Amino acid sequence: MRTIRLVGLLTLSVIAASVPAVALAQQAPPPTTSSDASGEAALPNLPGSGPYPAIMETDASLPDHLIYRPSDLAKMGSRKLGVVLWGNGGCSADGASARQHLLEIASHGYLVITPGRILSGPSATEKPAARAPGTPQGQLPPVATTSADVRAGLDWALARNAGKAGRYAGRIDPTMTAVSGHSCGGLQALELAPDPRIHALIVNNSGIFADGSNPIQGISVNKAMLKRIHTPVIYILGGPTDIAYPNGTDDFTKIDHVPAALVNIPVGHGGTFGKPYGGAVAQVVVDWLEWQLRGDKTAGRSFTGPACRLCVAPGLTIARKKIN
Repeated sequence: MRTIRLVGLLTLSVIAASVPAVALAQQAPPPTTSSDASGEAALPNLPGSGPYPAIMETDASLPDHLIYRPSDLAKMGSRKLGVVLWGNGGCSADGASARQHLLEIASHGYLVITPGRILSGPSATEKPAARAPGTPQGQLPPVATTSADVRAGLDWALARNAGKAGRYAGRIDPTMTAVSGHSCGGLQALELAPDPRIHALIVNNSGIFADGSNPIQGISVNKAMLKRIHTPVIYILGGPTDIAYPNGTDDFTKIDHVPAALVNIPVGHGGTFGKPYGGAVAQVVVDWLEWQLRGDKTAGRSFTGPACRLCVAPGLTIARKKIN
């Protein structure tokens, strides 16, 4: 049985608030690399705690992307790979910024694809480019990666699965696909959520701006887009100190047509992406993926029932809609 490793967190209540997006942009732009921002850039690339130790690599057929996958696909036997698309924090080009989180997901039998290169951590071979300045009106700099870059990972994976040769030929289940992302990358996930090929949505430390503005150049979102979500969705926020908390909670209050959950883990905007094995956030995400994509009822117990595992876990809160 999977367990949620959540220790030493404070109990929070789920509330909705509204803060102007321009004020948010001026107060604290999203970090370029979440792991570096957490001071854990030197942590070795761990293989994840799942049954299939994972690696991070590049593939010449998908330039400017990073791939996280089980290192030995043969050990999966007839078990199919799921696919998780990831939008980097800050919509940056550092595909290694959440590497501990993504390696953890991959170790449970997923092919995780994110745009960018290895710009942080012990494997980094180059430094991130200097961040361009924002505008006097409070707009953030243009994004380094777009939602189209994130979607390219799905196009590539499904094409490789349909091919007659190669390590991924016939190994992917096209019905087990999800999109996720952190902060600005979470907005990219919301941009891609209407794609009919997507079967689950995870939004980390993010949400559509509550005042209706678009302060990030290269991102175009509005609350009406929430109605186009056609899959179960989970928001994972960092509590009231998370700069995205007002927007994410506001999104949740407006979603009433698909199963939805909102989990608050009070660690702030940076999440636990740079922690060993991705920390508490990765454990919640893996259970959501296993439940939604593989139909694993044991994993689903983290979210279902009056005494769900997250309902009774110390230090966090969960709110649910259309989830029994």
